[in-house]
Amino acid sequence: MYLSPLVPRGIPTARYPGPSAFRMPSQHRGWFTKNHNMLVVGLTGGIATGKSTVSTLLKARGLPIVDADVIARQVVEPGTPGLAKIKAHFGDKVILGDGRLDRKALGDIIFKDASQRAKLNAIVHPAVRKAMFWEVVRYWFRGEKVCIMDVPLLIEGPLHKMVGRVVVVYCSEEIQLQRLMLRDGSTREDALSRLRSQMPIAEKVQYADIVIDNSGTPHDLEVQIDDLVARLNKDAGWVWRLSWLFPPFAIASAAAVLLWRMVLQKKRAKRSKRN
Repeated sequence: MYLSPLVPRGIPTARYPGPSAFRMPSQHRGWFTKNHNMLVVGLTGGIATGKSTVSTLLKARGLPIVDADVIARQVVEPGTPGLAKIKAHFGDKVILGDGRLDRKALGDIIFKDASQRAKLNAIVHPAVRKAMFWEVVRYWFRGEKVCIMDVPLLIEGPLHKMVGRVVVVYCSEEIQLQRLMLRDGSTREDALSRLRSQMPIAEKVQYADIVIDNSGTPHDLEVQIDDLVARLNKDAGWVWRLSWLFPPFAIASAAAVLLWRMVLQKKRAKRSKRN
């Protein structure tokens, strides 16, 4: 889902656990988890955990960002097929006088009706995924060795299965609530309702290869981001240049990594059901 740009916008408290947070479990290491292409990283989090801040810090350190929120706005701009489909289904009531999407009117509809929300997702998601794919390809052609895909609801969709690493930004539920109330000027009840409408951050962490704890100070976060950038550059290594120079190698190695990640996801799903 990429609803945040279309409409007006827990894990227990813990200190940052240090370098161990950047280590995948030993059974997940091996040839299949090594990067042989440009390393594509999926960045996600929960509402008010600070994912956008992390994305900004990564961009400031020179990492290219493919922002799902930005792309989601672009695919529903006036004159796009996406906006035409939204208008055809929802009617003129979701279109402003200047031809732009009325996000508030659309939000009033989809937050009250799950079937309408599903219809919107069916219109927007394919267009966003296609645009994000070509953005990643563009960075690959430029010779980038790491690319960040900033996707708010990465885990809820299929994209988390298609990246080389999943980075989850989290903080405690209480901190989420306080930030949300401060940001939106909402009551605790409204903020809690908003929080409960999303997948709990504790569940998202189960899919993470790397966890960023944004419960502390801005300095704490900066230190973690520096560690993260160093780790991603190390993981990217040098073999990715072979895939850039020899595309068939890129295709074969990418397919192997994605297949292995699908296997891991199935194992995680089975463990979750047992628990």
